[in-house]
Amino acid sequence: MSLDSIDRVAVLGAGNMGHGITEVTAMAGFDVTMRDIKDEFVEDGYEQIAWSLEKLEEKDRLNESADEILGRIETTTDLEAAVEDADLVVEAAPENLELKHDIFTDLETYCDEDTLLATNTSSLPISDIAEVVDTSERVLGLHFFNPPVKMDLVEVIYGEDTSDEAAEAGYEWVESIDKTPIYVRKDVRGFVVNTIVGPFGGEAAWMISEGESTVREADATMAHERGYPMGPFELADLTGIDVGYHVRKEAGDPVPPITEEKVEAEELGQKTGKGFYDYEDGDGADYGPDDAGDFDWLRIEARMINRAAFLVGDGVATPEEVDTGVQLGLGFPEGICRRADKIGLDTVLEKLETMQAETGADRFGPHPYLVELVEEGKTGTEAGEGFYEYDSDDGELDSYHDLNVTLEDEVLQIELDRPSRMNALSQGLLEELDDLLSTVDTDEVRCVTIEGAGDRAFSAGADITSFSSAEPTDLMDVTPAFETVNDFERPVLAKIDGFCLGGGLELALACDLRIATERSSFGAPEIDLGLIPGGGGTQRLTRILGETRAKELVFRGNHIDADRAQEWGLINRAVDRDAFEETIDEWVDDLASGPPIGLKVAKKVMNEGQDASIDAAIAMESQGFGLLSSTDDVMEGAMAFAEDREPEFEGS
Repeated sequence: MSLDSIDRVAVLGAGNMGHGITEVTAMAGFDVTMRDIKDEFVEDGYEQIAWSLEKLEEKDRLNESADEILGRIETTTDLEAAVEDADLVVEAAPENLELKHDIFTDLETYCDEDTLLATNTSSLPISDIAEVVDTSERVLGLHFFNPPVKMDLVEVIYGEDTSDEAAEAGYEWVESIDKTPIYVRKDVRGFVVNTIVGPFGGEAAWMISEGESTVREADATMAHERGYPMGPFELADLTGIDVGYHVRKEAGDPVPPITEEKVEAEELGQKTGKGFYDYEDGDGADYGPDDAGDFDWLRIEARMINRAAFLVGDGVATPEEVDTGVQLGLGFPEGICRRADKIGLDTVLEKLETMQAETGADRFGPHPYLVELVEEGKTGTEAGEGFYEYDSDDGELDSYHDLNVTLEDEVLQIELDRPSRMNALSQGLLEELDDLLSTVDTDEVRCVTIEGAGDRAFSAGADITSFSSAEPTDLMDVTPAFETVNDFERPVLAKIDGFCLGGGLELALACDLRIATERSSFGAPEIDLGLIPGGGGTQRLTRILGETRAKELVFRGNHIDADRAQEWGLINRAVDRDAFEETIDEWVDDLASGPPIGLKVAKKVMNEGQDASIDAAIAMESQGFGLLSSTDDVMEGAMAFAEDREPEFEGS
């Protein structure tokens, strides 16, 4: 059982999740059959897919036509016909265990014995669903997030009997449809993401019930000061207050009184017009930064961190998987394990023990793994180890959190290390980039390369959530990192493979040279958010492309492919992905073996000459030529030419 054996997929269910999974499967090139119990359900699901693909095509977000993708989708109400030739079945039926038992009993009858059987359940144990299947080792969870077309995360969940072979095949298939999988190695309630998010709303509700704060104060603090995409009560209104209520009831957990009151009053959030906020007669979630006060955010985050300790300590998921899950599945500004290490695990443990002593509530009981880490002195970033290990030598090239940095053969290689966020540029990442290029010894560097981690993006843009606490006047300043890249004394080459959008495009524009794979795409989509590029994008695009094409990119917000980017002069080369590294090596070799002083002067004259009159620019060029004429490198270049050999420049 492997990815190579998956050609045809069946999706059971044509509702929001079912038709969404069908759409992303077909977009990835797989033949897929979507099945539901009634013709009208199937027809409605298919129409939703067609509408979505049409919108994506209008925005130039597809690699082929919508009709070609739709041509890979079949529909039926016949379960046996839907799955008889399927290599993978993804069940996306309503969350009813009896219904799922009926489906999986039929699947074992209708499917080949090596067909991979997956469930998209978000709340039921995989093991409970698989108990009716004799070959339960091939049953796993593939938990997509809503809507599947937009949400990048998929949890790959083991049941008690799931084989490694089945889980690995599911994981590889998720990667093949351009989603990001994380393993959930034990069948725990809530899996990874919902395990972490529970206290975000639950503990906040307890605090309001106990009269310790207000709804607006809680939401404003968590959103505007702690950087979450929305406050816990706005989130509850969005998802439905009754949803969280029933989850806690099913788990046997106490329900906060304020949640109980809202459910009893049938004030369930946006769907009923009123919840914690009034959406009918009021302004909805109308909190702002000024509503934040002395809200005890650590009480909430300590409980989420404690749950992360449970997941890691019990072998459910690694810290990296937990952090990827909450960032992609919940939009958290950073991973909860990474944030825990910054806060200090000793501080978190002290908070939990204090709250447990004050309230007597079991929910504050510290997990043994958290206690173990603190007792071993692994308290986080400052200690050099917590959930993660850190380089304790300040100033070393590999001491950054969001950058992977190596200096080899005088080539400074920088990797943007936020693959779970498609290398979105957070404030912290930009500060690290600025610090690195401002402090590195340029005498040891001949050239710089910048690339994105993972295989999906150079950088898909700025991580807006990380700037949520900044004042608008602060954001009006040009991001120093972009200018630092632009002004760095050595040539900087952007290695672009995948999305290069928004702030990511602005970073690439600040580089001197840009080489991209043919699958890459470029765009300045800020206008879709009512914004404009804020890192020099409007100006550099105009200088590189000219006014007409620059305005097309900025005004329309559309993507262009690598071939068009090369045609326009946005990038230097568009190459086949198989030839990408070889091409990069050739360019880097030329840059690294070139004359350091000559390249430094050439870059400075060309950059500064753009803003000067032609006479002043030519004068700068002449001065640079004169300055270089007396260097040892020029003498070496002349001698090498005369002797018909490669020059060996020393930078003197």
